[in-house]
Amino acid sequence: MLLAIDIGNTNLTIGFFIQSQLKWHWRLATDHKKMPDEYGLQLMGLLNHARIDPRELDGVAISSVVPNLTAKVLEACEQYLGTSPLVVESGIKTGIRILYEDPKTVGADRICDAVAVKRLYGGPACVIDFGTATTFNAINEHGDYLGGAITAGINLSAEALFTHAAKLPKIDLKRPDHLIGKNTTEAMRSGLLFGYVSMVEGMVKRFKNELGEGTVVIATGGLAELIARETDVIDHTSPWLTLEGLRMIWELNNLS
Repeated sequence: MLLAIDIGNTNLTIGFFIQSQLKWHWRLATDHKKMPDEYGLQLMGLLNHARIDPRELDGVAISSVVPNLTAKVLEACEQYLGTSPLVVESGIKTGIRILYEDPKTVGADRICDAVAVKRLYGGPACVIDFGTATTFNAINEHGDYLGGAITAGINLSAEALFTHAAKLPKIDLKRPDHLIGKNTTEAMRSGLLFGYVSMVEGMVKRFKNELGEGTVVIATGGLAELIARETDVIDHTSPWLTLEGLRMIWELNNLS
């Protein structure tokens, strides 16, 4: 049994695996102010909800793009779950080559996504991870991670409009009834959603120009399904892809 934890800037994504099956998954708000005890109690609460005894865990695997939270979650796992987690960082086995100028600077979530895509879908592939930032990640036909592109996530863009434009309201992101909005809220929803979809379509076209027309496109992250419903350029939607990659990396480092 494995507990997989992906620490992002906006969400803490947690999954519980029995062998290769993701039996439970949760997406929580990241809270930078929480102390290790609070994270420990939160993890214990989730396991209790799923009727899982922490003593039955074979391990915990963590990927993180928030360094100041990594240590807190590590301490929580050690004190409350009685285990020292595997952290995706330089020096661990991933099963892929990272052909980046400085491999150490690639986000752990992007590495997990690439590992999962190589195993589940093959290459060449373009992985789009819709998080605080939206990342487009390129994997070649050999499963090597080549690099990609990073832009502001759709929720971050919405927050920027609210913060920097005095007359624009804070909105919840959902599909508008019409492309041409008849009020400010609907106009913002249209611009954010459909404008973002058009950006995704344009980036996928450019990635395919470099990787080849046979490129498989996979979307992941909390907003993957919302975006995928509006375009036909996404072949697969896998909201929990990063957790799957974490499981595979943990198995590679503990079962091989």
